[in-house]
Amino acid sequence: MTDDPKTLVSTEWLAAHLDVPGLRILDASWHMPAAGRDALAEYAAAHIPGARFFDIDAVADPDTDLPHMLPTPEAFALAAAALGIGDGDQVVIYDDAATRSAARVWWTFRAMGHDRVAVLDGGLAKWRAEGRALTDATPAVPDGHLTAHPRPDLVRDAAEVAEASASGSAQIIDARAADRFRGDMPEPRPGLTSGHMPGARNLPFGQLYNPDGTMKDPAALRAAFDAAGVDLSRPAITSCGSGITAASLSLALERLGHRNHALYDGSWAEWGALPDVKTATGDA
Repeated sequence: MTDDPKTLVSTEWLAAHLDVPGLRILDASWHMPAAGRDALAEYAAAHIPGARFFDIDAVADPDTDLPHMLPTPEAFALAAAALGIGDGDQVVIYDDAATRSAARVWWTFRAMGHDRVAVLDGGLAKWRAEGRALTDATPAVPDGHLTAHPRPDLVRDAAEVAEASASGSAQIIDARAADRFRGDMPEPRPGLTSGHMPGARNLPFGQLYNPDGTMKDPAALRAAFDAAGVDLSRPAITSCGSGITAASLSLALERLGHRNHALYDGSWAEWGALPDVKTATGDA
């Protein structure tokens, strides 16, 4: 793969840059409740040297019932500073999660205007498999000052998604599993209707990754979008269950040079609970 400090970097790249001033590493692991895993406890037991823990549920909007929605710019800036991150720092994010949650935090930084941020390709699993250093030591946190510059062009709300669904002005790409997209399987969150937004295309996020957890190369990514019926020359809105796995679609689009894409932050957790919501079932 080609290392890109704004999208994806290899374990080799990170190992070579561990001691570079201004490098900040974050463990952004997030698990579905049914997984029965404690991401913070796992981080405390073993993490990449220098890494801090980014809590997706804590660095979020507290004034909504929807899960892990984007925080305010002010709250994000404070959280980033508490992690020792400053405006000029290069951030590398990894996870050890089936949800590939590092992509969500990559997107969050970008939505707040910090573009020097990349996902560690293959995450902690690849790092560990290669026998690279791990520690349980609590890292020192330097002073940080990050200035948020929100990018509303990277975020969509329910009204904007409804307009895109009705008019076709942007393609909606759903990262959920095919049976959830078709409405054949109940949603894991109670009270939500099943199905998908009318006109949406389904590209389950797992199809973007190799068996070892690394992201597929650009040719294979392009083939996956093509197979899902996505026209990469058109604007795109990514969506999923709660805004986490949709970010893998966003990361893949960015890797392919697609610059006109945004993420529906509320995703199906919001859409599936809206009154009189329009949904479709079956394949797109």
